[in-house]
Amino acid sequence: MSLLAQLKILVVDDTTTSRLLLRDALENLGFRHIQVAANGEEAMKIMLTAPSHLIISDYNMPKMDGLQLLKAIREYKPLSRTPFIILTGNADRKVLEDGAKLGLNNYLTKPFTPDNLRRSLEAIVGRLH
Repeated sequence: MSLLAQLKILVVDDTTTSRLLLRDALENLGFRHIQVAANGEEAMKIMLTAPSHLIISDYNMPKMDGLQLLKAIREYKPLSRTPFIILTGNADRKVLEDGAKLGLNNYLTKPFTPDNLRRSLEAIVGRLH
């Protein structure tokens, strides 16, 4: 079975449209196991009960933003090495610097293209096709 068919990805975004666009783009790349969460708190609950192999999270969300989620993931030993991509409306230098300090693996800017998403994922998991 291919990596794409096995890898579980968690998409976290408070905007339904963004979640759907990401899910569609991931499915088009060949991923089959995609979970979604509307905010960081929901994402953390999912990761504690049915962990994913990789997280793609929006930065700007209510309750728990993307960096707070990243921090919570890194502080919980069983999940601390989970690859994490942050999705941001602009490549805000401060967000990326703070993310890097927390162990952020990569970032993706909105609006993203399928090619940008693929490159961002390949930088973490290797070549997809």
